[in-house]
Amino acid sequence: MSLFKKTLASLGVGSAKVDSILQQEVLVPGDKVGVVIHAYGGASAQHIEHIDLKLCCRYIAERQQRHPNDDRQDVSKRRVAVNHVLDSWQLPYSFTIKPGEERTFEVELDVPLNTPLTLGSSEVWLETALDIDMAIDPSDKDMLTVRPDSVLDKIFFELEELGLRIRQAQCEEAHGFALPFVQEFEFVPTTGPFHGSWRELEIVVYRDKQELKLWFEVDRQKSGLGGLLSSLIGSKDLQSQLSLSNQLTADQSAQQVVEFLTKLFNDANGDNP
Repeated sequence: MSLFKKTLASLGVGSAKVDSILQQEVLVPGDKVGVVIHAYGGASAQHIEHIDLKLCCRYIAERQQRHPNDDRQDVSKRRVAVNHVLDSWQLPYSFTIKPGEERTFEVELDVPLNTPLTLGSSEVWLETALDIDMAIDPSDKDMLTVRPDSVLDKIFFELEELGLRIRQAQCEEAHGFALPFVQEFEFVPTTGPFHGSWRELEIVVYRDKQELKLWFEVDRQKSGLGGLLSSLIGSKDLQSQLSLSNQLTADQSAQQVVEFLTKLFNDANGDNP
């Protein structure tokens, strides 16, 4: 290989390329997904040390910022988007790919339990990169669709039956969890028993190997909601929390959520002794 071609390859010109294709259109947290990885040779032979895959998402965090031109040195907060790696995998396949050659690898990956659902502004994507020595790593980014498992899907269905329509879903920074964020779902009552009484219902969902945990906060005030996440951050004593064993069926879990919200509603309206 000429020095000119080596230089071009190190700059990514005429370099090898990578493309990942998922074997299913929709991902479900806790399930497995098959991925076919295609590596394509460039203008010259290149040695691939390994293949890296990262499942990523983005959440919103608050960061302090100072105003240098303010003599009072006030500190304000600004909301920033932070990329997070949910999980990463490395395929220890060391090989040399020749010009015009195509290499294919098939892998099966576990989708983490708390992978955000791609609703509202929440995004999830898969990054694939070829580790090439002394070169810009060729990479591929694929946006993904993540939908709820059967239990959460049934819960959302029953909420809809109660007249609660999902308005927004967003990942926001929170402490006290294995991940640096939680996903928050905002519902508004358009019909049904809560219409006219509740302005908004916020739900945070978090799953582990034993149970599905849900936190609820109801906004009954016209002035707006203080924020469920603000109470989650740094708090160990959370109210309106419901834990559902993974041994329950989807129907049983959804029924417990309906009963829980009904009790919240009745207690707030003085219907219970």
